[in-house]
Amino acid sequence: MIISLAVAVLVFSVVSFATYRQLRLGHAALASARPAGLKAAANPEAEELYLQGLYHWNKRTPENLNLALDDFTQSIVHDPNYAPAYAGMANCYNLMREYTLMPAKEAYPRAMAAAKRAIALDDSLAEAHNALAFGDFYWSWDAASAEQEFQRAIALDPHSVAAHHWYATFLMVLGRAQEALAEIEEARKLDPQSSAILADKGLILFAAGQESQSVELLKQIEATDPAFLSPHAYLATVYLEMKNFREYLPEAKQTAELLHDQNRMKIVTAAEEGFAANEGDGMLRAMLSVEKELYNERQFDAYDLATTYCLLGEKKQALSLLKVAVANHDERDVALRIDENFAALHDEPEFRAMLEQVGLPGLE
Repeated sequence: MIISLAVAVLVFSVVSFATYRQLRLGHAALASARPAGLKAAANPEAEELYLQGLYHWNKRTPENLNLALDDFTQSIVHDPNYAPAYAGMANCYNLMREYTLMPAKEAYPRAMAAAKRAIALDDSLAEAHNALAFGDFYWSWDAASAEQEFQRAIALDPHSVAAHHWYATFLMVLGRAQEALAEIEEARKLDPQSSAILADKGLILFAAGQESQSVELLKQIEATDPAFLSPHAYLATVYLEMKNFREYLPEAKQTAELLHDQNRMKIVTAAEEGFAANEGDGMLRAMLSVEKELYNERQFDAYDLATTYCLLGEKKQALSLLKVAVANHDERDVALRIDENFAALHDEPEFRAMLEQVGLPGLE
């Protein structure tokens, strides 16, 4: 569940990709946040709305992402040729499929359309290339094109926090953990106050095999900002992959609460009852019962159901469901290579074929 609980932070989020400051920034601070090389808008109100959108976008909450999207939209209304506002819109959609309940199939096409429009207006805009790279990989499964766009963004603006940050998570899901750590450190040096970057560093540390350092960092972030989604989601991911079900449950519950996801809460409630009755096996079987019901009602995804089946040792069902996830172009499929919940499938030819289909490097 590395993408569904974390992602797709990630991941993947995803990215993922935080709340930098609780007090609203004044005009001077907003102006100082302008990305390097940003061209002025033809309409001053368009630029002001864009900078306001950046402030909201940086906070990474469902409410603020919606505010940011409105700011970027209004910026475009004031200046239809202002490329940064389109890039900002693209980045909003890139995150809304993780931090809100917007489906990826809606968010990614909108994100890529906005990013391509920004590039058409200004090919030198690093944040537009960075936004396009995100969609190229997580939606189009084109790792080569994504890496080209990430590197283009960094070449255009070596001080782009988002470019180093998202390139790091891209490298992580490809299994290039040491390169990912180097990139996330570049992002952290450029923005040492970012909770989002620190949280993704925690996830990358786990992918690099540094489990204790990962947990320690994520718990520190969680203690500092308990309302921030990423550390809860990432700790749930980490604990599940470590088979530490006792610690997994409260983090999964907090994740469901922060996402306002009633289906996820039903699963967690059943998991708590199952764990109380028969620990790990009871937890997984209780989860499976609810997940199957939701899946049959088309309210739950094949990838997550495959995870539970695999943890229960039922590899045939897990492989069958992963095929469905790939056929449905589930964005979480990019995590297949590093998701330890599927480690039992690594020697299966069908699993290796799916890695190739998603465009991921093969397993050693």
